[in-house]
Amino acid sequence: MNAYLTGIEGMPKLLDCCEDDPMQYFKKKTYADSFQKMYQQHITTFDAIEQGYNTVIDKEQFLSNMAEALAKYGTEKYNSCTKKSQKERYLMDMNLTMAVFVLPMILEFHGNSSVPLSEKVLAAWKQEFPKSTLQAAEYSYIEAGFHKKFCYITTAVCETFGKPDDCYELRLLRTYRDGYLAGTPGGEEMIRKYYDVAPSIVKHINQRPDRKEIYQSIWDEYLSPCIGLIESHQLEDCRVRYEDMVHTLAEKYFLS
Repeated sequence: MNAYLTGIEGMPKLLDCCEDDPMQYFKKKTYADSFQKMYQQHITTFDAIEQGYNTVIDKEQFLSNMAEALAKYGTEKYNSCTKKSQKERYLMDMNLTMAVFVLPMILEFHGNSSVPLSEKVLAAWKQEFPKSTLQAAEYSYIEAGFHKKFCYITTAVCETFGKPDDCYELRLLRTYRDGYLAGTPGGEEMIRKYYDVAPSIVKHINQRPDRKEIYQSIWDEYLSPCIGLIESHQLEDCRVRYEDMVHTLAEKYFLS
């Protein structure tokens, strides 16, 4: 089989790497091993695309065809869902797969075709799903996110109620950070500002005798609604709610 056929037949298979449940692999203890295993399973596809890219005359069209094969397969999978609620959840799962597995795998190859292919994939995905805000990030950046305390406040709340570091809520918010927030206008700046104030907010709350009641109110008023908004794919509404939480808590426990 020539490089073109190997590549164009392999691209759609990237979307099936998580067996329709990407959250089971996107955990602190499993992500690294899961990613490397998936990458090795699909390296033949990346080899073929690199070979084709380095030899064809029309490199732009070659990569566009590869990207469109993946994106159109995504649309087929999306349209196979009959209920609106199923479609919303399935699209969220596909976006997670794209953000933390497919695009990082493409970039992990580090070939001449890798970056331009990731750009073509993003464009093709946007064409099929106009509301998409996906951005390409390398595996090393995402894996390092497990060691960052982006979810300082959420972590403190979860720890208060006995939830582990890789609980569903924290994994969902990490996915939201890497798969959506970081790619929005001002998203990186928001994350940076959060790093600046969140540790002190948590420190001030932890010094209070009523800290458990405070964390319960944070969960009820902000975090639980945020989780619900992410699950229903209302991602910008989640951003507004989370920003409001940080601003309110900063005024109450950091700035005062």
